[in-house]
Amino acid sequence: MRLSDMLTEYIMDMLEAEDNAEIRRNELAERFGCVPSQINYVLTSRFTPEQGYIVESRRGGGGYIRITRIRADKSTALMHIINSIGNELDNITAQIMINNLKSASIINDEAARLLLSAGAERTLGAVPPLLRDKVRASLFKNMLITMI
Repeated sequence: MRLSDMLTEYIMDMLEAEDNAEIRRNELAERFGCVPSQINYVLTSRFTPEQGYIVESRRGGGGYIRITRIRADKSTALMHIINSIGNELDNITAQIMINNLKSASIINDEAARLLLSAGAERTLGAVPPLLRDKVRASLFKNMLITMI
């Protein structure tokens, strides 16, 4: 298992008990035998607002990082995702968002497969490469709006 996966799992375990977790970056880095920047990487890539988390930090001697899981109903969660997309959406980000929605039971397996299929590179093959991310964003937003 990769270090970033182990760190993610550790933080997720902390969040299972409560909807927020407080960590000290240096202590966590020491515990896992890594540099503090590895902790930053995990936080910025795996605990984002799009994935349903708010990360707050306080610097200084008593500093901490607080991770809060956002609990929302289906409509609120979908609107949050729609608003976070912007004008372009690459295929990898779309896949991550779909998997997160599925993991949170906001969408079912069938809806996930449809979203993945609609935004796939193969599906958008006739669209010029420079426009694919714009078309994918538009498709994705409109499909999510119909689910609200």
